[in-house]
Amino acid sequence: MLRAVLKLCCGITYPHLRSMAGLQRAALAAFGQEIAHLQSRGQMALPAWSPLRWTESETAALADEDVFYLKQGEAALNEALKIVESEDGWKLETAEKNGDVIYSKVLTGNRKVFRLEAELNASPEELHKILFFRVEEMHEWNPSIRHIKVLKHVGRNTMVTHEVSSETTGNLIGQRDFLSVRHSSKRESRVYLGGAATRLESLPPQPGFVRAEDGPTCIILQPLQDRPERSRFIWLLNMDVKGWLPQSLVNKALPRAQADFTKHLRRRLTSTLTTI
Repeated sequence: MLRAVLKLCCGITYPHLRSMAGLQRAALAAFGQEIAHLQSRGQMALPAWSPLRWTESETAALADEDVFYLKQGEAALNEALKIVESEDGWKLETAEKNGDVIYSKVLTGNRKVFRLEAELNASPEELHKILFFRVEEMHEWNPSIRHIKVLKHVGRNTMVTHEVSSETTGNLIGQRDFLSVRHSSKRESRVYLGGAATRLESLPPQPGFVRAEDGPTCIILQPLQDRPERSRFIWLLNMDVKGWLPQSLVNKALPRAQADFTKHLRRRLTSTLTTI
């Protein structure tokens, strides 16, 4: 994590990561119930993280450019996880009846980031395939994305992607493109996706597009203890949309983008189940 909407979805780049979305506020009664529910169980504890790094012999076999992207992806993921794991400063933005919640936090420099927490009817392995290995197919189920193209692979778990968001109704921020490095890592039963904005000489900012930057950002996929075929989904959205937009508008659009993305992802998972 790493999205027009996963840019805005799971798009990613360093020093910024991607996504755009939002959830409408639940009714006051439902909101109160959700707060009570969160308090009764405590805010979801996050799994411990220890960085995974390639050995010197492994990196020695890579070209300098590949090493740059690999280290950038690892650094973006590690930095994003530090933000997610920090318990201070998070405030509840929205709480849905289905249990989805979005928190926000203001970082140094007045950057506001958003953390979505949800449960999805898919294993971490299945979500890993959909959100990372099949990232070029994301436009097929996420209307916020026009296309995502993998420009470069570094091993199996790092890639450079170019993403263009769609000109869709309700997209308050407008069409953007993203150039990102995406990185994935697995620890025991958990999967981590991270990313951030990057650079590529062969693909400078394109005429007619505002190049947004996101990152560091991440997604954590963890199986539920009692139902390993389902996953706890945690997504840190950290994005600089660039352009001349009021920050108040951006702060409304980003959590809505997260909510929309999660909705489309659930539909994608449902369609997979119905075809089995």
